[in-house]
Amino acid sequence: MLDERKVIKAMKGNEKAFEDLIHDEKEKLFRMAYLYVKDKEDALDVVQEAVYKAFVSIKHLQEPHYFSTWITKILIRAALDFIKRNNRLNVVPIEGIERLDYGERNIDDRLDIMTAIECLQNPYKTVIILRYYKDLSIKQIGDVLDCPEGTVKAQLHRAISKLKFHLKRSVSSE
Repeated sequence: MLDERKVIKAMKGNEKAFEDLIHDEKEKLFRMAYLYVKDKEDALDVVQEAVYKAFVSIKHLQEPHYFSTWITKILIRAALDFIKRNNRLNVVPIEGIERLDYGERNIDDRLDIMTAIECLQNPYKTVIILRYYKDLSIKQIGDVLDCPEGTVKAQLHRAISKLKFHLKRSVSSE
């Protein structure tokens, strides 16, 4: 649970409070970065860049209780910038997928889902990741992406439809 007192201290320049906040968020940030860049070292670079940007701009955070949403937004932008800068295809190593906990699905199902998510365009990929991997509500996703809830719902619906289509197509081609 987020300690708003730590956020307020960090906003006032307390480096230890900021460090504690990042410590609480680091695993979630890494997992999200990894879903975008598919490489451990690159994900660490994205997290580092996002943490730096957050540290420099935390004094501009408007609402302390939105810290997690705010830093997630910074991370998404950093990940997308990283992808644009490097503009390369990333292959997901099987052992990397196994380390990420996706429940009781077997490895083939996880590979199919990850492949299907990779086929999505960035806005659709982002709403799927935020909804099902970060477990954010529609309203929280709207806050992260700076868009209305209706837009989030529409993008989520389209993303799910595209995932279903891709997964049906991959099953029928076997």
